[in-house]
Amino acid sequence: MRYKIYSIILFTAILINTGCKKLDTLPTQSIDESAALNTSADVQVALVGTYSDLGSADFYGGLPFLASDLLGDFNEIAWSGTFQGLTQIKNKSIPVDNGFVTRTWQSGYRAINDANNVLSAIAIVNANQKDRIEGEASFIRGAAYFDLVRLFAKAWSDGSPATNLGVPIVLTPTRGITDEDQKARNTVAEVYTQLLTDLNNAESKLPVSNGFYATKGAAAAMLARVYLQKGDYANAAAAADRVITSGRYSLRANYTDAFPFIGIPSAIANTTEDVFAIQVNATQGVNSFNTHYASSNRGDIDINPSHLNLYETGDTRRALFYKDGGSDYCGKFENVYGNVRLLRLAEMFLIRAEANFRLFPAAPVGGVTPLADINRIRSRANLEPLSAVTLPDILKERKLELAFEGFTLHDVKRLQGTVGVLPWNDTKLVYPIPDREMRVNLKLVQNDGY
Repeated sequence: MRYKIYSIILFTAILINTGCKKLDTLPTQSIDESAALNTSADVQVALVGTYSDLGSADFYGGLPFLASDLLGDFNEIAWSGTFQGLTQIKNKSIPVDNGFVTRTWQSGYRAINDANNVLSAIAIVNANQKDRIEGEASFIRGAAYFDLVRLFAKAWSDGSPATNLGVPIVLTPTRGITDEDQKARNTVAEVYTQLLTDLNNAESKLPVSNGFYATKGAAAAMLARVYLQKGDYANAAAAADRVITSGRYSLRANYTDAFPFIGIPSAIANTTEDVFAIQVNATQGVNSFNTHYASSNRGDIDINPSHLNLYETGDTRRALFYKDGGSDYCGKFENVYGNVRLLRLAEMFLIRAEANFRLFPAAPVGGVTPLADINRIRSRANLEPLSAVTLPDILKERKLELAFEGFTLHDVKRLQGTVGVLPWNDTKLVYPIPDREMRVNLKLVQNDGY
C-alpha cells in the first residue's frame, strides 16, 4: 500500500461517553510517529483517532452502504443527484477513476493502518486496558476488511474463494513509501480468514460495556453478519444469539423510535437496540445517509412505489416514508447529526431466524424458532403474527426491516438474485481496483470487466 500516512491524527472533538475516561491530548492535529506511541495514554489517543478515520463520510460514515443500495438497486429507488461518481454507481457503469470508489478504498485502508499502529504498540499499554484496546483495534480492522473485500472482490459463493482475488492484507503499520509497502491482493478466503480472526479476537477481549465504542456485542454482531454472508449458518445463528441473549440490548417499542429525531437537528445518543453506531454531532462526523436520503439535505434519492407497495396495511415501518415536493423519501435519516446506525438488534433476530430456518431439522440455536423471531419483528411493526413461516417470509421481513441501511447489494449476491437483467455475479456489481492504486502499486491485479 503506497500511502504516506501521517502517524496519528488527534480528534479532540470526539465525544467521550459515560464509562470512558476523558483523554489528555496535545493541542495539535498530528505528531511525529517517533514520539507518538511512547506511553499507554498515547495508544489510547491513537485509538480514538482510529474510530474517527473509521467513521469518515467515505467509509463507516455511510458511503459504502449507500453505494450498496445504489449499485444493488433496479427499480425501488430513483437517483436524482448531481454527483457523477454516484450516478455511475447507480447506472452500474463505474470507471476505474471513480472518485467515490477511490475514497472508499483509501478510507478503509487508512482505518486499517490506524488499527495496525495501535496493535503494534499494544505491549506498552497498561495491563488493565490492554485487552480492551487490542479488542477495539481488532474489531475496527476486521470490520474494515469485511467491507472492503465484499465491495472490491467477488462474492464468497462466486467461484472459488481460495483462488479469487480479494484485497491486500496489511497487518503492520505503513510508515513510509518503499517497494516493500507494495502488497499483492490476497485471496478472498485469506481475507475472510484474517477478518474472522480479528473479530473473534475482538469478541474475546472486548468488555460487555464500553460506552459507544466497540463492545463484545458489537464484535459478535459483526461476526453474525460475516457468517451469514459466507453461508455459514450455524456460526451466524450462534453469534446472533449471543447478542440477543446478552441482555444488553432491546428492541424499541416503536419502529420509528429506532431512528430518533426530535424535529430539530440535534445529537441524540444511541438507542437500546443500537449494538454499534458511528457517533455524529454538530462538530464531529458526517452521516452520508442523511446527506443523500433526507429531503432536508440533498434529497438525491426518491423511493419508488415499487418499494412502498411491499408493505402490508398497518405496517408502521411504512410510516417512516414521507412525501415532499411530490417525491417520497426515507425518513430514517432525517437528523443531520444522527448517528450512523451500523449494527441493530433487529438484524440479529433476522439473522438467527434465517440461519435456523436453513439449519432445519436441527434444533434451533437459542431454542427459539424462526417463526417466533419473525413474529417478534412483525409485532413491533404492528402486524399480525404469522401462523407458519417460509424462507420468502423471512427474507421479506429482512428487506423491509433493514430497508435502505446498506444491505441491498450484498443480499442480492448471497441470495444469488438479479439486479434487473444483471445476474448476482456480474462483473459490473464489483468495484474496480482504483486506477490510482494500480498505478502506484504494480503488484495489484485489476478485477474482471475493467
